[in-house]
Amino acid sequence: MAGPLEGITILDWTQWQMGTVAGAMLADLGATVIHIENRLTGDSGRVLNPRMWTLPNGGNAYFEVNNRGKKGITVDLKKEKGKELIYRLVKKADVFLHNNRQGVPEKLGMDYETLCRYNPRIVYAAASGYGPKGPEASEPAFDYVGMARSGMMHADGNIGGPPRSLVGGLADQMGGIMTAYGIMTALLVRERLGIGQKVDVSHLGSMMALQGLLVGISHLLYTPEEMEELAQQAAQAAQAAQDGQTEQPEPTKQPAQPPDARKYALNPLWNHYPCKDGTWIVLSMLQPDRQWPAVCKALGLEHMEKDPRFVDQVVRGENALEVINAFDEVFPSKTASEWMKVLKEAGDIICTPVQRISELANDPQVLANDYIIDYVHDTLGPVKVPGLPIALSKTPGVIKSEAPEFGQHTEEVLLELGGYDWEEIGQLREEEVI
Repeated sequence: MAGPLEGITILDWTQWQMGTVAGAMLADLGATVIHIENRLTGDSGRVLNPRMWTLPNGGNAYFEVNNRGKKGITVDLKKEKGKELIYRLVKKADVFLHNNRQGVPEKLGMDYETLCRYNPRIVYAAASGYGPKGPEASEPAFDYVGMARSGMMHADGNIGGPPRSLVGGLADQMGGIMTAYGIMTALLVRERLGIGQKVDVSHLGSMMALQGLLVGISHLLYTPEEMEELAQQAAQAAQAAQDGQTEQPEPTKQPAQPPDARKYALNPLWNHYPCKDGTWIVLSMLQPDRQWPAVCKALGLEHMEKDPRFVDQVVRGENALEVINAFDEVFPSKTASEWMKVLKEAGDIICTPVQRISELANDPQVLANDYIIDYVHDTLGPVKVPGLPIALSKTPGVIKSEAPEFGQHTEEVLLELGGYDWEEIGQLREEEVI
């Protein structure tokens, strides 16, 4: 039996998880999804954690799960003939999907403005870390960034306690779901109006949408000033708890319930660390050997860079606790915002502060991408409410109205959609049907 997306062709220029998940979801629904990989290096997900995820056939479980149902091709997009190859495919494709950081598609001629010249009806989906606008729009990002920046790491109800990471690439997975949602919406618009457009989705917006109830309730109940005060109180409580901590014994190899799960991270550059004043920062690097020298220099730990115990990610993983303990001694010397400045100046280090929901309304990225917007409520007056997690370039969504009063639109709906007249509506009221 043909799937509901049979006949839809998607060019999937993605890697890792967020973008690839969206492509796999659409392939499951019957679309022909063509996964485009670098001719030499391939999708980085093919070699992620080979000690953990190598399959009996030599493949990688991470890659297999995220790319099932797809066709695969390899292309060198730095060569003109490689670009021309993609342009020819775009002419007959319905969707072009990527999760490269802003600036990369433009450099390689794979941006929306270029591709829509070859196919004006193309649906172009871009999945990013922070959204297409704002001061960090072009910053690299992985899953951990979305969890930290969105407030999700403080969403377990442990008020004043340390943030907690969530396994399974939750921000990537939610981002993939939202990307597929955006693509499906744009395809429906194209069917109805005959136009293609660009769809933008991000880790940050997707994880805020996942917590939509908490984000919405918080900003309806409290003013921005009260939200900021709540954030300060939480940070003070966290600092007080941190100051009162007694040193814990080093964990055994496989504890049933580790007192601090951070101590068991195999990749110290994929972990979160306590900073000054109760703030935290996330390091989010899945190719840690690239950034290891820059991180050591930024933290003033140059002596660790070429130490045989930490020389590459494999042996570093075997001695990860020593690295984590060393980082835990250094990070409390500055706040997360101070460390952000230091780390960003040091090189291509992927990091972000761990935020609470109460801090989102003052986040420049959140505001720039309208993930929280100003709205005038009929009875509450000016309030802040969650915006949309997806952005469509030609047919954007909009927050229409507040929640309805009890039975507010009964007559309107019956008149316009049901075809009732006022006499019939009156009869329904008399009979207590409505």
